[in-house]
Amino acid sequence: MIENFFADYKKYIVTPVDERQNGNEGFDPKNYASHYILTLSIFNSRLSTWEDASKYDIDVEKSIKTVLEEFNLKQRERYHLQLLELVKQKNYFVLALSSKTKFETKEENDRISFIVDKLLTNPFYVGQGWFNLIGEKGRVARKLFSCSFMKYGIENQENIGEFIPKNGEIKLVKNL
Repeated sequence: MIENFFADYKKYIVTPVDERQNGNEGFDPKNYASHYILTLSIFNSRLSTWEDASKYDIDVEKSIKTVLEEFNLKQRERYHLQLLELVKQKNYFVLALSSKTKFETKEENDRISFIVDKLLTNPFYVGQGWFNLIGEKGRVARKLFSCSFMKYGIENQENIGEFIPKNGEIKLVKNL
């Protein structure tokens, strides 16, 4: 073999595309067929407020942001989740779920339950150590969240509130 065979290798260098940036154009609601507001609380919770999570060495806000970032990366062709509200003195948080496909009214509950119970639970439960936040009943059922939801649309905008961008995320700033 010739020793200078790879002498011109620099012409062949192709920098790999960062998966985290690839296809991450940002959230545009026009690209999604339906939107829902989800309210999640810990099932069989050992916490009275999110502040109590520090006893279990869990930074709730950081955990939620980490899981949502990974979720949005993996599910970018189907779903998008966004944190709307997290108040440390409460025991629930609010997410916006956007879906590329429209859910039929009769299947909304099943589809949203699938997203919460199958796609979100494991990253929180194992990946972020949230299994420490639930009691024995929750561990046996392997259920982390209790969830309620409401379809968000133009007809509901007056009831939901006003969204104002702040620091790259959307926060619910007014609740009627």
